[in-house]
Amino acid sequence: MKTEMHTIGHRARYRQFMSSTTKLAITALLVGLAIHDAQADKKTVCGITVNSSDELQTFRRSLPADKFQFVELVEHGRPDWLASACKQGIRCDVLVISGHYDGRNEFYSQQVTVEEYLPIDEMERVSCSASCPGLFSQLKEVYLFGCNTLNPETAHSSSSEIRRNLTSASYSAAGAEQMSHAAGERHAESNRDRMRSIFKGVPVIYGFSAKAPVGPTAASMLYRHFQADGIGDVGTGRVSSKLLARFSANGMTVASGMTDADPRAVERRQFCQFSDDRLSTAQKLDFVHQILNRNMADVRMFLDRIEKYTASLSDAQRQVADVAAALSLIAGDQAARSRYLDFVRSADPPAIRARFIKLAGSLGWLTPAEQRAEMMRMIGDLLAKDLASPADAELVCSLNDDRALDAELAHLPLAEAQIARPVQAVMLACLGSAEGHARMLSAATSANPADVKLAQLYFRHRPISVNEELRALTVGVTRMRSSEAQVVALETLALHNLTDPDSLDALANLFAGTDSASVQAAVAGVLIRSDYSGIDSPQLAQLLRQSRLRVSGGELIDVLIRRLERRS
Repeated sequence: MKTEMHTIGHRARYRQFMSSTTKLAITALLVGLAIHDAQADKKTVCGITVNSSDELQTFRRSLPADKFQFVELVEHGRPDWLASACKQGIRCDVLVISGHYDGRNEFYSQQVTVEEYLPIDEMERVSCSASCPGLFSQLKEVYLFGCNTLNPETAHSSSSEIRRNLTSASYSAAGAEQMSHAAGERHAESNRDRMRSIFKGVPVIYGFSAKAPVGPTAASMLYRHFQADGIGDVGTGRVSSKLLARFSANGMTVASGMTDADPRAVERRQFCQFSDDRLSTAQKLDFVHQILNRNMADVRMFLDRIEKYTASLSDAQRQVADVAAALSLIAGDQAARSRYLDFVRSADPPAIRARFIKLAGSLGWLTPAEQRAEMMRMIGDLLAKDLASPADAELVCSLNDDRALDAELAHLPLAEAQIARPVQAVMLACLGSAEGHARMLSAATSANPADVKLAQLYFRHRPISVNEELRALTVGVTRMRSSEAQVVALETLALHNLTDPDSLDALANLFAGTDSASVQAAVAGVLIRSDYSGIDSPQLAQLLRQSRLRVSGGELIDVLIRRLERRS
């Protein structure tokens, strides 16, 4: 999980650098892919490798050089690799994409040294804009080497949620059932649906309905397939039953790109309203306005796309005359606003309600003060819940990461029973309550692992900034008796960059004195993230070597020892 979070953070920084070039680069590449060389006899196999190169290399090794040529479109370390590939006038007959697929947003690599990724939204944008007929309508085959790329199951169904919320918003039970069912049927979208939509008109799309084999395994299976005379169908646009049989145990499946006659073509045209570059911003906002005047079941189904699109509008874009006029029409639509807010105030789960509230602010239906008031109304409802969950507390803390709601805490009517509940204490602490903060400091060294985890949740959002508190917490952690709770408490300490030599000495003594390998590993996790420049590195390294418990899973301890030895 830590590796995954590091990778996600690494990619996020890379996105900031790429954001100004990604759209132009992908458009340029895909236009380049459409360029045909009428004299060329060879078929071109293109690769987009953001994780394992094993699959593409197997194609290269197995297919005859007099019939196929190969192009890797990714130039690692170069953010404009797509534009660079386009300038070469590449035409693709076959496309091989290798990368982990997160099931929603992108193909990516788990290798922290790899920064390239392939955003699904951008692929959808180019497909909807018809800016690359070469890739999306003239390709013969696409190979998607990523998990669940062609999973036919709907990723998220909101029908029951919509039905419940419509009923709470005073819709009749029959009406709520009808609207939620109809919206769910129209908008249900699986990974398979999305890939068929992106690769519109492509005859053959190979992918996986579940977990895909890792790169070396997939390459080995491909090689055996090609060696068994399996090259005849490559680049023809014909489905290879032999390839499907070879990967049958791994859930390989096949689909064809969507056509205009497909039952989901109408929904594709609607989704394309958000990403088609041929439409102006004002035209896209007019379509948003149309949706907002539909029933709330439809609005809910389009929530992801509406909020993503409105969030993408810069302040400068919002000032353009026709855009400002379109936004003004939405903001002034009192009937749509009233219907929307009635639905929002009864919406559940709370995370969806919060998203609706933020979107209302973006649409001009709530002033900043009104938006804060709506958020506090929702938080008040959470504080009143008898069975509030850690997920509820996480939501409240994330909503107030900028501390904009701290000033609203004084206006919350709170009963004594609410304040006493552990989960509610986390919420109050994240809203700036001094009493809640003190309770979290105490909970962080509790013998109850559940309380320690709640404290950890809080300190992820509000790291300790007072040295005396951090020092006292460290001492308290070293005195804990439950190893399970102590490990969680140490993970909480690891969120902070410890610099106090006395605290680091206390942790070293804990390492030497514990009989728990998990506690030792957790101590190493704290120390490796700390500033230990003020302590005796050779002495600490020797203590770690002599005191470590010889069990598996001590890799982090090894890394720490090596770092200490390099400092000596």
